Parts: sequence; structure tokens; C-alpha cells
Amino acid sequence: QLQASGGGLVQAGGSLRLSCAASGSIFGIPVMGWHRQAPGKQREFVARIFSGGTTNYADSVKGRFTISRDNDGNTVYLQMNSLKPEDTSVYYCNMVNKGLSYWGQGTQVTVSS
Repeated sequence: QLQASGGGLVQAGGSLRLSCAASGSIFGIPVMGWHRQAPGKQREFVARIFSGGTTNYADSVKGRFTISRDNDGNTVYLQMNSLKPEDTSVYYCNMVNKGLSYWGQGTQVTVSS
């Protein structure tokens, strides 16, 4: 189970921090990350972090967003700085564990211009 939180309304240029806590039967330190989906658009990749700490980012968020995780490996964060109106989306936490992909319930991020 994935529980995401931290969304909200912010002005352009502002910051938000999303959190996602994984619970249940988890093997090792899973790959965890974030995707987002804007109205009328397909869900798109935002960032992910691997068990060893390697991170990947979409080009659109590089240099502005930072993904990290707790020492227990089961809580992941997305620090979002210099937010733009085009970052407005529902953000979904994702976890890949034992070959299966899990999704959280989504948290709304709205950036006003």
C-alpha cells in the first residue's frame, strides 16, 4: 500500500514537498518514484530512485525537483522547487517490488500563475 501526501496550491516559483510511504509486504528496498497526470493528458514519468540511491528525472523537471528516500527505504519524497503552472497535475507515487508495480492514490498539485 502506498500513501501519498503533500500536494496543494502554490504560486509559480514556489515549492512543495510530496511524501509517499509504502507499507505491507516489501522485499528489500524497492524502486520508488513519481508520475503525474494532467487533465486530458497521459500519465508521465517524473522521477524515480533505485535501491542504491541512483536517481532518474524527466527532462522537464531536472534541476528543479529532487527525489530522496528515508533510511528505511520505504518512504520517498519529491522536493519540487521553482514550480511552474505546467507542473499542475495529479502526482502518483509508484513502487516496483518483486516484479510488480503498485500505485498510490494520487495527490493534486496546482501551480497558479
